[in-house]
Amino acid sequence: MSDIITNQTPKTVGRRSGGRAGNVRRHAGHTIEQMPWRLPQNIDRPTEPLAEDGVEAIHIGAMRILEEIGIEFLNEEALDLFKQAGCTVEGTNVRMGRDWVMEMVGLAPAEFTLTPRNPARKLHIGGKTILFGNVSSPPNYWDFETGKVPGTRAHCANLLKLTQYFNCIHFAGGYPVEPVDVHASVRHLDVVYDKLTLTDKVAHAYSLGKERVEDVMEMVKIAGGLSEEEFQATPRMYTNINSTSPLKHDVPMIDGCLRMIRRGQAVFVTPFTLAGAMAPVTMAGAVAQSIAEALSAIALFQYVRPGAPCVIGTFTSNVDMKTGAPAFGTPEYMRATQMTGQMARFYGLPLRASGSCAANVPDGQAMWETSNALWSAVQSGTNVVYHAAGWLEGGLIASPAKFVMDCEVLQMIERYMEPAICATTPDDIALEAIRSVGSGGHFFGTQHTQDRYETAFYQPFVSDWTNFEGWDLAGATWTAERAHRLWKTIVDEFEPPALDEGRREALGDFVARRKFEGGAPTDF
Repeated sequence: MSDIITNQTPKTVGRRSGGRAGNVRRHAGHTIEQMPWRLPQNIDRPTEPLAEDGVEAIHIGAMRILEEIGIEFLNEEALDLFKQAGCTVEGTNVRMGRDWVMEMVGLAPAEFTLTPRNPARKLHIGGKTILFGNVSSPPNYWDFETGKVPGTRAHCANLLKLTQYFNCIHFAGGYPVEPVDVHASVRHLDVVYDKLTLTDKVAHAYSLGKERVEDVMEMVKIAGGLSEEEFQATPRMYTNINSTSPLKHDVPMIDGCLRMIRRGQAVFVTPFTLAGAMAPVTMAGAVAQSIAEALSAIALFQYVRPGAPCVIGTFTSNVDMKTGAPAFGTPEYMRATQMTGQMARFYGLPLRASGSCAANVPDGQAMWETSNALWSAVQSGTNVVYHAAGWLEGGLIASPAKFVMDCEVLQMIERYMEPAICATTPDDIALEAIRSVGSGGHFFGTQHTQDRYETAFYQPFVSDWTNFEGWDLAGATWTAERAHRLWKTIVDEFEPPALDEGRREALGDFVARRKFEGGAPTDF
């Protein structure tokens, strides 16, 4: 594995001791100069590649899919509900009229809130707010010391610590890496216990069978000290489901969503459509199919509970037509995200997108693909960005070093959105400073600069802005290695957020009881 690391990231392990390690320690733990917790506001106009007739064409295409082709729903309860609503149900195929779909989708709120156990971490979903979450669900883990290995509970806990630590990460998504050392029947109990004790941010439940969903809702109630009435009064958590493209929704995900919305919690519906494989090769066709798959489920949920908080998601990308492998951060991915942003605004729904890449290690490819994905989320007016930090290998690897590197990009995006950068007051125009310097001086020593230099520009925590000679003398450490050293120090110095001891004990008791009862059934 050391040879692979050297080839992929030409750092010089062991070439010089120390080097950047001292600098990392100055910026680690509580001393890292990260930006404060806030809910960023996207002040830019969204990029809209579709003309008005293009939006209409995709809408009509989606409606015709729903009316003429239909969506397969494998969930028996969902089929009964569609029959009650007057839709055409033949076996598992459901066809629904556009008037009913639009009526139902129109009931969904354009904006809502999610309130975790720490009310100071309350999230606003919708409008101009853009929120970032951690990587979720990879089965494998990678860092410089382990290489690619199956995920463990310890790996998962470390990534949860990074999730809590970084202010630019707003919510704790699914398992940041799948802990395959914990049996699947009780995995959700251990990971959600860790999530609710190591973080105080909005949490997620996987819709993978009623036991898992019901257990997580109960644990969120316990951690928040909530009665059932308080839990249902406002959304406290969320689930995200993917359709089984093309044109299918499975049993457990729909079941989980129905359980969540009936208790007032939020649901994100995100078709995973890969153009050329699971959807048409054209972006317009892939987006139309994705919209149809998402709206079919959202319409169902609104029929069951009008006003249920729902988010429409986009995960439309393309495949490598040479190998069939999924690609991310591509021009097509970016345009599909922007197009879906237009459609989300057309339907009045909040939008979810993702940070993603196909790269196998935290290298240049990983960062340009992820940056493309993240900036397409900004350009599209996305409200919630999944997998914004730590994703590798098309979602098959979670990496703490990549997590840190991505957080640098997220902070830059947050800084980019600050209105102060574009301010045009007389002080910002700085005419007197320009007059005093004239054509022969510099601005370093002016009072105007002295008054502002500490906060004038973005200050990185992992990027290295020294010249080559300075960088070389300090150890010639490549970015991914600096990020590796930084995440190790953050985890070493991590302090969990406060949690009432009685609630912590109640969580532990619940986990123990549910384990004794067998947890969730599995197929093995």
